[in-house]
Amino acid sequence: MKLLTNSESETTAAGEVFAKRLRPGDVVAMYGDLGAGKTAFIRGMAAGLGLPVRVCSPTFTIVNEYLGPVPLFHFDMYRLKNADELFEIGWEDYLSRGGICAVEWSENVEDAFSDDVYRIKINKLGDQQREIEIEVPGEGGKKK
Repeated sequence: MKLLTNSESETTAAGEVFAKRLRPGDVVAMYGDLGAGKTAFIRGMAAGLGLPVRVCSPTFTIVNEYLGPVPLFHFDMYRLKNADELFEIGWEDYLSRGGICAVEWSENVEDAFSDDVYRIKINKLGDQQREIEIEVPGEGGKKK
């Protein structure tokens, strides 16, 4: 599925709509260049999950936890070199907590993911315009 957004607020709104399909334990792997809109999309996911929180990129903390009925664990893998480093910070513990794991810079830790994850690719088409490609587990040969 592909979406086209024309502003940061539209990218956030797309994340909010997307979040309605998520269930506890889901993993959302995010891909896109710096400034593509990954954090804006996750900000929308938090709103869609009913989490009244301020979402910011966890570049230096690696993970931000937004707690609620279904918690959102927001990872930024920009500073990690590989999946081994993700496991060292407790990736499996987060997976077992029944929340949603949203992972920015997923290309750096691709080996940590099974086929059973959502993959969101955000491409910058201009200053504000974004193409958002959503790969859903169970579609296109992936398992769910």
